Amino acid sequence: MRFCKTLATRTPFPSTMKLYFPIRHFHHHFFTGVHPRPRTLPPLSRKLHVIRSSTPSPSPATQPESQITEDAFEQLLSSPDTATITAKMERKTSASGCGRWFPYLDRFRVGDVCLSSEEVLDALELHLSDARKDRLRKVAGSRSYSICLVVEGLSDFGNASAAFRSADALGVQSVHVVSDDSSKRCSTVWFELNDSCRYKETRNVSMGAEKWLDIELWDSISECFDHLRSRGYRIATTHMGSDAVSICDINWSHPTAIVVGNEGRGISKEALELSDLQCIIPMSGMVDSFNVSVAAGIIMHHAVHDRNLRLGSHGDLISEERQILLAEFFLRHSEAASSIVIEYAKRKGMVARL
Repeated sequence: MRFCKTLATRTPFPSTMKLYFPIRHFHHHFFTGVHPRPRTLPPLSRKLHVIRSSTPSPSPATQPESQITEDAFEQLLSSPDTATITAKMERKTSASGCGRWFPYLDRFRVGDVCLSSEEVLDALELHLSDARKDRLRKVAGSRSYSICLVVEGLSDFGNASAAFRSADALGVQSVHVVSDDSSKRCSTVWFELNDSCRYKETRNVSMGAEKWLDIELWDSISECFDHLRSRGYRIATTHMGSDAVSICDINWSHPTAIVVGNEGRGISKEALELSDLQCIIPMSGMVDSFNVSVAAGIIMHHAVHDRNLRLGSHGDLISEERQILLAEFFLRHSEAASSIVIEYAKRKGMVARL
């Protein structure tokens, strides 16, 4: 009978002891570390973060970072007014008379309560750790509305989520989503609500970036572009046309909306006709295109780098705007934030009744 002598190097026995085991007398999992019948654990689901200012949470003040059901992001991107859902500070209704676009007013209102950003920060100061407050201050200081991202008719939710994640990482605060009329179902932007449920397969891609971004939805590209132009943006579509210019030759210090299109069809004809310029990413390989989320990330990264070289910093919010955006982040941090601010207002006698 043939035996295979195997030295057990990881055992509870002393290292000087040599143990020889016949293979046929031991189960396979002894050597592989894999039990033949592993215990099944419930799947871990990362919940997405969205807060609604109109309905204060009954959660205690010590509640950690806000978490809601995984269907929230679907509702977020199918709402007719997503920016209103995610925003906590009051938003401007129009861009008229503004020299440089910033969407928020220095006012937080819930019912009869109306507080300034300074009062919001004071109310929530003790409910966030020092490390968290420092992180939020740093992020608010690096944000800009001078570069925004527009995604038109994306059919792959994973690509959209990845683009959101890149925008957040690069300090691009504003993201716009234009629905694709050819695939729109029940006012849903991308979601294919079938048995496979693409949303559930890709919900971790954005890593919660949507919580910290201003996301606006539009029913048509013309409506989106009209609003962007009223806010002072020029429109740059990504398209490999004869008139396209390299992203390296563009001055990104001018407020610019970067438009990326559908994975298969690219930018729509209407978007090309309405845009101010077309841009391309220089490539030297055999393939002539990038994945849409990769392309969005590359262009945003180059734009931020160019702004750093020309302006010294991508983040361009003035002190008052940074404070307002910081108050917005404080309010988005926890589901209990709005309730805490209301209680603060009651203690300060700012409101007679709610």
